[in-house]
Amino acid sequence: QVQLVESGGGLVQAGGSLRLSCAASGSIFRIHVMGWYRQVPGKQRDLVAVTTSGGSTAYADSVKGRFTISRDNAENTVYLQMNSLKPEDTAVYYCNAELQRTYWDPRREYWGQGTQVTVSS
Repeated sequence: QVQLVESGGGLVQAGGSLRLSCAASGSIFRIHVMGWYRQVPGKQRDLVAVTTSGGSTAYADSVKGRFTISRDNAENTVYLQMNSLKPEDTAVYYCNAELQRTYWDPRREYWGQGTQVTVSS
């Protein structure tokens, strides 16, 4: 069984910062991609940022220059540093991992339970 456990959400004023963490645990052979998505009620879940095992990163245009994704491969953990937060960043943030449980398994996607980020104006 694989689990993704997020932490670090909360309430912050506009212009403030938060740091999200997501730790993957369980039977894991290799994690290829880890990332963060966000969702507001009534809308689809959107990509925020992703990072590969090789260190490549990609960001949504709306967060470029404000958010930074990083990863600790040894700890199977991904972080999202969020600076200069805006009210429109308010959402539930979900951790995502594309991984293999064993050498012979295909890649599969796993999701965390989500953590609420609320930015007040």
